Amino acid sequence: MSHLIALLVVSLVLGLLARRCGRFPEQTALVLNAFILNVAVPALVLRVVHKVSLAPELLAAAATPWLVFGGSWLFFRTVGPRLGFAPDTVSALVLTSGLSNTAFVGLPLLEGLMGPKALEVAVVVDQLGSFLALATVATLFAARAAAKDTRPGVLLRKVLGFPPFLALVAALLARPWEWPGWLDGVLGRLGELLTPLALFSVGYQLRLSGMKGRVRALALGLGYKLVLAPVMVALVLLVLPGIGRLTFEVSVLQAAMAPMVTGAILAADHGLDPELSALLVGLGIPLSFATVPCALWLMR
Repeated sequence: MSHLIALLVVSLVLGLLARRCGRFPEQTALVLNAFILNVAVPALVLRVVHKVSLAPELLAAAATPWLVFGGSWLFFRTVGPRLGFAPDTVSALVLTSGLSNTAFVGLPLLEGLMGPKALEVAVVVDQLGSFLALATVATLFAARAAAKDTRPGVLLRKVLGFPPFLALVAALLARPWEWPGWLDGVLGRLGELLTPLALFSVGYQLRLSGMKGRVRALALGLGYKLVLAPVMVALVLLVLPGIGRLTFEVSVLQAAMAPMVTGAILAADHGLDPELSALLVGLGIPLSFATVPCALWLMR
């Protein structure tokens, strides 16, 4: 786990340093974001969704990221305007705090805290929950929030043309067939670029000076993501019959993970308060290293 956490931290810091050194062009983040959304994420979605397997009990676990995103939409759309937040800020909060970093933070952190057995549940939450929510409802929300033309046909074309969604459809259609080893290897290598490049991009866009005047939005976004979301998931799972302890704990902890980096990039790509999205990720990841173990301790 330590080397994966080091990769997260180093990639974020390198992005911060790259902006300060002045050797990278101003459009660096835009180019990286385009590569991430059009190449790295589709490759990862193709590879993991094609391989995913299900057990009946895990369907409830897979539904929890959808619950977190739905709760985010309801919470920020209700509270945000009352606090005087601009529509772009509200949309950035929904996209960034409504999606959990269940892969690049969640998988190594849960393996370190709970052992390899936890990954059997954590991978399903990530692949059938977070990835599907990102490729469908989150993409539709971003397109609608950013579009001047909100006619259903226009929005539908944007979602259907979104590369991660196309990759999702292709992976589901190809499930009956086995892929050749070389293709799986290529997709794996491209998907592995997502973590360092995404965090480098976030670090490049991260301006800690931008925290001034954004404390309320940051507190609201991280408060929902790190505290309210896992509490909501725990309360829902407690009333469902047949949920094992391992499934319960892993689902709650995945809901407690830091904001998803790709969610922040999706917000930035649509021009939805990219500065706030970068701050939520940049602060949320290190904070989650403390809050997630505390959540596990409380459950036990």
